[in-house]
Amino acid sequence: MKVISDPHELQALGLSMRFSGLTTALVPTMGFLHAGHKSLLLAARERADKVILSIFVNPVQFGPGEDLEAYPRDLERDLKTAGEAGVDFVFTPKPEAMYLPDEPAIWVEAPTLAQHLCGISRPTHFRGVCTVVLKLFNLCLPTLALFGEKDWQQLAIIKAMARGLNLPVQVEGCPIVREADGLALSSRNAYLTPDLRAQAPHIFKGLKLAETLFTQGEHDPARLKEAVLAYWQEHLPEGEPEYLEFVDPVRIEPVKDVRGKTLAATAVRLGGARLIDNLLLNA
Repeated sequence: MKVISDPHELQALGLSMRFSGLTTALVPTMGFLHAGHKSLLLAARERADKVILSIFVNPVQFGPGEDLEAYPRDLERDLKTAGEAGVDFVFTPKPEAMYLPDEPAIWVEAPTLAQHLCGISRPTHFRGVCTVVLKLFNLCLPTLALFGEKDWQQLAIIKAMARGLNLPVQVEGCPIVREADGLALSSRNAYLTPDLRAQAPHIFKGLKLAETLFTQGEHDPARLKEAVLAYWQEHLPEGEPEYLEFVDPVRIEPVKDVRGKTLAATAVRLGGARLIDNLLLNA
């Protein structure tokens, strides 16, 4: 396994592999890897000749007052995980190598897909995500890129970016990996105190309640939302729901009636952690 920090070195490598006919899979992350990330790396290992893992805490996707400096980091542990998963190359650039200070800012945006869910409270987040992912695609030139479905809105936006800009990369999502009690794995779970960690599984249990009500014939998103919020009020007393919406899983727009495939998506603030989760209804 080779660790690369220079974008130019990575691009030369990406070009060489692309032109030699090798298939390459990219797994972009911000590090502090957990079992969810490892599942992406293992899926990439099964499907490509070469696997590239990027570890980069991308400053431009953090808004004012967010946890850029506090975001958990452990490169030594990450490299061990990467080695165990059979990664070939790890890209660990410095921010100044990815965003040159003497150049004007160039942004990639998907304003329609970013106007709901996380885009409401984090209005510049997805332009930062799109911009860095496009940079990574241009540097690695992967044939395949894998993302976790926990960040469903992000995945939908990156898929749309790849289609809309005719990028020669196949973007795919992989299932959410959860703890035994249902909590979706997240690097930010490290912020949870033991008491908050005990409450956190009720985020997903609330979404499962919506699924149960839906299968019993409830199709009104307002009633589903009311039931879930009531459940959280009882079982998630320290949680502060930022949003709970029922949206079209491709267009990321709220639906008026839950009939076809619908994504139940939420963000809940729990102590110092902002946790997102989702569940696809009528899958």
